[in-house]
Amino acid sequence: MARNTKSKAARSTAKQRQRASARCSHADQVRELLQWLFPEDGIFAKFQLHGNTGWRVSGLIWLALCWSWSGSPQVTDAFTQAAEWCRLTIGESPVLTYQGMMSALVHWTESFLPVLWSVLHLRMQEVAGKLWSVDGWVPIAIDGSRSSAPRSKSNEHALCAPTYGTGKTAKYRKKKSQGMRRRKNEKNKAQPQEPQAWITLLWHMSLRLPWMWRLGPSNASERAHAMDMLATGEFPQNTLFCGDAGFVGYPLWSLITQRGQRFLVRVGANVRLLTERTDCLVRCDGGRVLCWPKTAQDAQLPPLELRLVKVLIGRQRMWMLTNVVQSWRLTPEQIVNFYRLRWGIEVGFRGLKQTLDHAQLCCRNSQRLMTELHWALLGMTIAELLALKEQLALTPAAARYEPKKRSLAHTMRALRFCLQHLREVPQSDDDLKSRLRRAVTDSYVRRSSKTARYRPCNPDKKSLGDPHIRRLTPSEQKTLKTLTLRKSAA
Repeated sequence: MARNTKSKAARSTAKQRQRASARCSHADQVRELLQWLFPEDGIFAKFQLHGNTGWRVSGLIWLALCWSWSGSPQVTDAFTQAAEWCRLTIGESPVLTYQGMMSALVHWTESFLPVLWSVLHLRMQEVAGKLWSVDGWVPIAIDGSRSSAPRSKSNEHALCAPTYGTGKTAKYRKKKSQGMRRRKNEKNKAQPQEPQAWITLLWHMSLRLPWMWRLGPSNASERAHAMDMLATGEFPQNTLFCGDAGFVGYPLWSLITQRGQRFLVRVGANVRLLTERTDCLVRCDGGRVLCWPKTAQDAQLPPLELRLVKVLIGRQRMWMLTNVVQSWRLTPEQIVNFYRLRWGIEVGFRGLKQTLDHAQLCCRNSQRLMTELHWALLGMTIAELLALKEQLALTPAAARYEPKKRSLAHTMRALRFCLQHLREVPQSDDDLKSRLRRAVTDSYVRRSSKTARYRPCNPDKKSLGDPHIRRLTPSEQKTLKTLTLRKSAA
């Protein structure tokens, strides 16, 4: 009996040792996820490095990702930590100094981005499944935001608007507060403009992941950024671009139409439309309208045939404009759903600025600052993609996964914990994949409102209003008929 007990104990101990040896360390799991992201170095074969370059492209990218995930408030301390993580995961640190890393990233980041975006798009589609599209559309939101930069000469020269304070709004505010200002206040002098970096982001609304982006100075045009991305980027079929009232205008809409894509934009008094209907000023809900400004008419460009729909979102009625003229392809209910999904891009900006603490950037050189922001966005995208992959793998086929439950804060805690304990062999429920699967928001019912108490109403902010609609004049009707006949003849 004693022998049987000892043999059972020995077998149990052997099984435990076998299970322990089968378990992977945190470093092994990180390498596995890295291998899934970039399965081969051939992805970066197009980059011709100098003969004296001592690093590989994949190694430099992994170092930059670790640098963006560090969470250290000092960029040099973050590099020291990232270099140690690289030595424990890939066996070496591609570069040995912070200056060397920044020199390489400043030179190569702009070249790396298109390749990295294409790889990430493939991985998104690989794991997305049914979440890739909504009602037959691939919804991508467009929006812009700013991050502050240190007040260095380089940043002020590259990022500040040269015409700051000379616009209509600035003059109006000066005139309005003239009686409240103290003219001779030597202690509290007016500060110069704060340098800021502008971010224009394309964002997959269903997966809640960044798609691609453009960066620029504080006075950059988000509309010009959007047109640049639309002209140079690759997008799936049936892409539906959703934007707020800032993304309007014939050049932008015609570019989207020429690329064979569709858009859905909120409009108001900032747009002027044409129609052939006699009751255009009374009733255009669900009707077809034309966008045909005078510049397009003079250039003999054809008008854009669009559909104008008035919908109720929350308590507010909004005018939505789309080039999907068939109401059965994009119903008013779907329009409301897409515009609500678009709000998630604001949550994405909040995650970048507050959760990842990039509302105030660190670098004092403008080129390095843009590089820092690029890798902050890339680090956020890849971290959330890894969490999405593991959470979708855990979700049963019959269950419905909600990407909005994914928590960026918990995802970053999971990655940082595993990177800080790379030598340890975790328990089966405490490894990186398990932590990423548990990186979701709390499920409790909120009893109080999260509305900000410190944000007063802005009396200068006017309501968007209704779009201006008028009938075609006889001369415009004649020009339109000529263009139609010419198009049909061609």
